[in-house]
Amino acid sequence: MCLGIPGQVVEIIDPAQHKAIAEVDGVRREINVGLVMGDVGGLNVGDWVLIHVGFAMSKIDEEEAARNLAWLKELGSVYDDEIDQFKESSPL
Repeated sequence: MCLGIPGQVVEIIDPAQHKAIAEVDGVRREINVGLVMGDVGGLNVGDWVLIHVGFAMSKIDEEEAARNLAWLKELGSVYDDEIDQFKESSPL
């Protein structure tokens, strides 16, 4: 199952190429942020995004990120599968 998973932007590595580093539950990976860079306020280190297949799909606030992560963790193996897929994508 492929769900969106909340991650926090910890570094913007190449704004021209829309590349950033996001952290999800201690795992850091490169993601594409092109879909959210034009959002109100832009994209900054510390922002939370909903990540799906390596792309930040939308910006979310920290409270929503915490709720979504808690809900995903309640799903058990679904959360584990999502984290495994995140770990395997574009390793740093």
